[in-house]
Parts: sequence; C-alpha cells; structure tokens
Amino acid sequence: MFHSTRGTKTVTSPEAILNGLAEDGGLYVIDDLPAVDYKSLLDDDYQTMAAKILNAFFPEFTFAEIKKELDEAYSTFDTKNVVELTKADNAYFLELFHGPTLAFKDLALVVLPRLMKLSKEKLGYKKNITILTATSGDTGGAALNGFTPVPGMSIVVLYPNGGVSPVQEAQMCSFKGENAAVLAIEGNFDDCQSFVKEFFKNHKDLSLSSANSINIARLAPQIVYYFYSYANLVKRGDIKVGDEITFCVPTGNFGNILAGFLAKKLGLPVKNLICASNKNNVLTEFFAKGTYNKNRPFFKTNSPSMDILISSNLERFVYYAGGCDTKKTADLMNQLNTKGIYDFKNPYEYFYAYSTNEEETLSVIKSVYDKYNYLIDPHTACSYNAYAEYAKETGNTEKVVVVSTASPYKFPQSVLAAFGVKADESLESIKTLSDKFKLAIPAVLNYPAVEREIVKLADADKYVEDKVKCFASK
Repeated sequence: MFHSTRGTKTVTSPEAILNGLAEDGGLYVIDDLPAVDYKSLLDDDYQTMAAKILNAFFPEFTFAEIKKELDEAYSTFDTKNVVELTKADNAYFLELFHGPTLAFKDLALVVLPRLMKLSKEKLGYKKNITILTATSGDTGGAALNGFTPVPGMSIVVLYPNGGVSPVQEAQMCSFKGENAAVLAIEGNFDDCQSFVKEFFKNHKDLSLSSANSINIARLAPQIVYYFYSYANLVKRGDIKVGDEITFCVPTGNFGNILAGFLAKKLGLPVKNLICASNKNNVLTEFFAKGTYNKNRPFFKTNSPSMDILISSNLERFVYYAGGCDTKKTADLMNQLNTKGIYDFKNPYEYFYAYSTNEEETLSVIKSVYDKYNYLIDPHTACSYNAYAEYAKETGNTEKVVVVSTASPYKFPQSVLAAFGVKADESLESIKTLSDKFKLAIPAVLNYPAVEREIVKLADADKYVEDKVKCFASK
C-alpha cells in the first residue's frame, strides 16, 4: 500500500497511479520496499526484468498483464535491447535515448499510460482523465507520444516559453488533436511546475493525473535500467556478480537519480551515486552543505532540461533519508514553500554532487568526441564531467555508468557550438549536425512548422480549466 510523504492515509497501486499526487500535496511512497533479488534478474531481457520489478511495486496487476503492456510499449524503440551501453575506458555511457522522442523519459512514458489504463480497469473508472504535466523539455514530447493514442485519456503540457530547445518544442507542438493541448507559459520551468501543483490542489473536482515523475508509476519504470545495466556488465564479463558499480546521473527534477537510489535500497550493488547539475546547482549545494535553497538566480543554459530550482522528487529522498517521518517531511516542504529554503543533513555518504557550467559543457562534448569518436548531448556532457571530477577526487577503481539522457539530435545547436559551428535556432541545424558528423537523421525528427500557443501565467488557470472541461465533455 502507498501513502503520502506527508501523511499516513493508504491507497492501492491503481489509486496511487491514477491520483498522481496525494490529496495533501505529498508524493506516494512505500515504507517497506518490495523484495527484488538482482541475481535472479541477470539473464532476463529488458521487458521481462521490467515486468518483474514493476509487478513487485504494483502487485494488484499480474505479471502477465504488465509484461503484455511492456512488450507492446517497447516495440517502438530502435534497439531490441531498449537501452545500450557504450564503453569509454573505465566508464560506460548508458544510452537511454532509443525511444520515439529520443530521450530517457520515453523509458517510463511509454509505460505510464498503459499502467493507467490497467488501473482504470481495476477500479472500474469510466471518466476521461486529463494528464496535466509541466516539462523542462523532454517529458512533454514523451508524455504526448505516450498518452495521445490511449482512449479515455487527454493531456495538457505546459513548458517555459523560450526555455526548451527548438527540437523539443517542435516535438511537443507537432502533437495536435482532440485530446492534446500544448501551452508555452511566460515563465520558467519552476513556474510551470508550481502552477501544476496548485492546479491539482484547487481543482479537485476535475478528473486529473500527472505524467511528471511525481507519479509513482512514472518513477518505478526508471529503476529498471539500473538493474539492466548491471546485468549487462556481468554478461560482458566486465564485472563479477556482487561487484559494486557507480552511477553518474544528470539531474534536474531528481527523479532519474532517485530511481538509482531506490535500486540501491532494493539491493543492487551500487557503490556511489553522483548527482550532476548544470549552472543551476541547487542540488550540488544540497549535498555539499545540507541546505536546499531555491532563493538564487535562475539560469537558462545549454542543458535546459536541468534548468530547475525546485526538484520535486527530492521530497521522496528527504522522506526516506529522514527516517520515513511524514511530519518532518511536511514541515520541510512547508519551509520550502514559504521561505524557499530548508536544512537537511543527508545521512548517506554514497552521494557525490558536481556542477558544470556552459563553457565546460561544450568543452566536454568536444573532448569526448575527440577521444572516443562518440557524440553526446549537453546533459550527458554534464554527467561525464561530474564523473571526471569524481574520478579525480576519489581515484575510483569501480566501473562507472554515465547516464546518457538524450540524443545529441535533440540539442543540435549546442552540440555544433562545441565544435565552433554556428547554427541558427531552426530545425535546419539537424541537417547541419548530420552533414558534419555523417550521422543518419532519425526518422522521428521530421516535424511540421511550429505553431505555439503562448499563455501568461496569470491566465493559465482559466485556460487549463477550460481545456480540461472541454476534453471531459467529448
């Protein structure tokens, strides 16, 4: 049974999945995490491993039900392995961008709509559900791709106007239909995310849920690729069963690295977790000083998916790290909401954190290509730079998996800038990137001209309410 990070009222898996956010504004968690024996998963393909792990988290569904949905969901990926590992000396790039929108969010967002469909069936829920989600870039396209084909579902995506890459924007705005709306909000991602939380709180009469990683069914599928990468290294003979490995994760909303934290708590032999940030280094300070302080300048950077100052999933981490104390968690989140700051001493010594500025990001993209003939996106560059800092600081000898969250094609302007090539803010930069590096352009990058719907933050509540009611009436 699940309950809120801020309260003790329990709900079933289907209820937690459909609710998205708990009634008190908290996030759903389990105190007694399910038993997962990583050794029993080592020979599984990705879909089978995922079905076993998800079935452990959501026992109201059968293994067969989950496996069927996963087989269909991951059939759209461009590799049968779903994810890939590319070696770079003592590190490995974990490629999570082989899905339909070329970003790691696909791993969960092709699954979440299917788990919601199963949840509706279990609960006998007939109403249309509108997914309301904020995005700093990648979640939006992946959520639209996942939800628009599902009957009984509609989706509204909010993104910061001017705060995503042209490719990300084109992906989102190409989804037009009777059950989808995409709104550019005048503000930053934190404004969009805060709006979504307030909208949920103020519109409990509407049938709403979330596709952000605040939804437990969005978070749980991300745990799988930590187990799968470990199994892959064992199969290669690069590690032995029981050896510890370290993961380095580019981090904005804290969902991706939280999945690694949960994998370790489930028993995967993880030595350390490295939290990689960009110039918006609120998480770096949190792990270094024990203070979370969002009262700082907000920077738009060349790794826009990490341009975040309020990392929502950190609440789940604080809950577990604080001894599963709902009152303490609620107090800290209230401090964040009212003062923008709270103090919290992290008891886990296996967390490291580093930040990377924009100039360093471009330098890393070029140096990785020069050394390994391997092209990475800006977020992966932040991750690799954090790994390099970690290796320098610790003299590590264990294998390190550098989580690669997006295809370089999602950020062609920044990738080209690393090599001194100027590209305008149009989709033509995709072809420029292809020509320079002799890479085939993924078929999914064929987009129509972008048509934006821009809404002022002050007007967003009425606008979204009207959209949701319109979807519900169809």
